[in-house]
Amino acid sequence: MKKTSDFPRRSFLKNTLIGSVGLLTLSPLALSSCRNGGLFGRKQELDYTTRLEVPTRFYDGVRCWVHPRAGLVPGAGKGGLPRIVMTLNTLELSGSDVFKGMYGMYSDDLGETWSDPKLSEPLAPRMEQIDGEQRPVAASDFWPTWHAKSGKLLGTGHTIVYTPDWKVSSPRPRHTAYSVYDPLADRWTVWDKLKMPDTPSFLNAGAGCVQRYDLPDGSILLPIYFSPPGENSRVTVAKCGFDGSELTYLAHGNELSVPDQSRGLHEPSLTFFGGKYFLTIRNDLQGYVTKSANGLDFEPIQPWRFDDGQELGNYNTQQHWVTHSEGLFLVYTRRGANNDHVFRHRAPLFIAQVDPDRMVVIRETERILVPERGARLGNFGVTVVSPDETWVTVSEWMQPEGVEQYGSDGSVFVARIRWNLPNRNDICCAK
Repeated sequence: MKKTSDFPRRSFLKNTLIGSVGLLTLSPLALSSCRNGGLFGRKQELDYTTRLEVPTRFYDGVRCWVHPRAGLVPGAGKGGLPRIVMTLNTLELSGSDVFKGMYGMYSDDLGETWSDPKLSEPLAPRMEQIDGEQRPVAASDFWPTWHAKSGKLLGTGHTIVYTPDWKVSSPRPRHTAYSVYDPLADRWTVWDKLKMPDTPSFLNAGAGCVQRYDLPDGSILLPIYFSPPGENSRVTVAKCGFDGSELTYLAHGNELSVPDQSRGLHEPSLTFFGGKYFLTIRNDLQGYVTKSANGLDFEPIQPWRFDDGQELGNYNTQQHWVTHSEGLFLVYTRRGANNDHVFRHRAPLFIAQVDPDRMVVIRETERILVPERGARLGNFGVTVVSPDETWVTVSEWMQPEGVEQYGSDGSVFVARIRWNLPNRNDICCAK
């Protein structure tokens, strides 16, 4: 095993392909349906291939990479290409959700080469006076996304308050953490906290691992989850303003909850497709989905199912959207894939098309996006890189002990989804 300080250098596998994982496509049934007018009345055929790469890996028996997510800065790369900026946390394997450092790396040539992972001091944990004692507070579950109106790469996540000996305890205060990237200096601003309404409900509220949606006027629809005192966690969408440096709360929509014996609802992700907003939500027992006309007020949630009525099998981990102008897709993990040896069945990572009218996953379109090698893959990100390409980024979370016996080694994967039709959404992309 590598020493703790031996983070991978530029030998980390330019355009490495994993085993026999090469090109995957939608099923013939799905493509035939598209040719005959589209799954949902669309006239064009949407198809894609995938390629799996490993820009870096790290596992030394003490730490590994987690939460690799990428954003981009248009025109800041080589020859007018975007700069793609990836942030990653280190996970201390001896504890639960112990994130003592956030790192960054970037590519100026669409992922052909990458800089070395570098510790980000502005995104590091800091000590705060909480309940009469000094306690470490980390920004984590971070997701950088381009904010077109301000021309800034804005990352959002949440804070984790630890005990003085770096244990996670409850109840505890929690905030949405955010930071802004400077491409000239390759540096993030010191992370700040979103100020929420001064009510007990929002003392524990944050945007960890969420996919946001930016409106044309620059306002941001930011999904959050929060825990009112003595109650299970709820989900809502906060409308925020952003002036290029400060993120401000403006309002929030209806509050979604679930009447079961779980911990509630967590890690919501938002997208816009076909004139509707769609929200996918984590729950201990099953994933949920709902839709909205305005992005703030959502219909009652319903469990994720396949189009044949069977349960999707996703539980106690996140799901995120891959959105193309001609089709809506969900990326997720689930039971029932010969993966009982994987913690909470969090691998492999699947992608499948969604029927937006019924809000169900079309079983025939399901494909493995990132294969299972023992380690969990449940914490991941999605990045629109160009009209022709979308990335899913994920790392092998090397807990519990022994997952390496199945082949995992702490790899960070970039799954390139290459579209045969350009994505016509009004999105930031390579120029």
